[in-house]
Amino acid sequence: MSKTAIILGATGLTGGILLHKLLKDDRYAKIKLFSRSSVKLDHPKIEEHLIDMFNLRDHSTSFTADEVFCCVGTTKSKTPDKEKYHNVDYGIPVSAARLCKTNGINTLIVVSALGANANSAIFYNRTKGEMEKVVLEFNIPNTYILQPSLIDSKRQERRIGEYLFIQLMRLINPVLVGKLRKYRSIEPETIVSVMIWVANNKYSPEIIPSDKINQLADN
Repeated sequence: MSKTAIILGATGLTGGILLHKLLKDDRYAKIKLFSRSSVKLDHPKIEEHLIDMFNLRDHSTSFTADEVFCCVGTTKSKTPDKEKYHNVDYGIPVSAARLCKTNGINTLIVVSALGANANSAIFYNRTKGEMEKVVLEFNIPNTYILQPSLIDSKRQERRIGEYLFIQLMRLINPVLVGKLRKYRSIEPETIVSVMIWVANNKYSPEIIPSDKINQLADN
């Protein structure tokens, strides 16, 4: 049966890769994109909704699908204002989960981050953790939260600090073994492959840390 998927954040790194993968996947007949800017891609599968993402709830009638992939996220460097950061990394995924519950969408996959912890003293980790907690409380049958470590990829925008850290991680990845394996940097293509896999296969548990993402992709 051909399916419909929703992607939140298709203009970002991981979301963009996910979009291109789903466009080539025969299991998906329609890809609905909800974002504030266009992906500028003409394809018969794409249905694009350009909206204010902070008012996602106002678009509930269009928010219908078999699966929702939430790839929305920002960083401290891009969004230093804590209120805006909270609105993005907490507000949007929680709104998506609420619409999934309301509209009977049974599969929700959210990209979070390694270190997410609702009890963390670090604001950014705490925000991610609080988001995860609330999303899971909606009890959507097939909810998966991926917690990748540092994402290793070339981005369009040049962030020198991140670039240098990625180079460092590439050097030390081989020595991160055992319990430290989850801190290895991870490629966005790996994240995307696992997102699609869990959307189409039964899997447990709901939270998937970075080392498990790599393991699932390898298998």
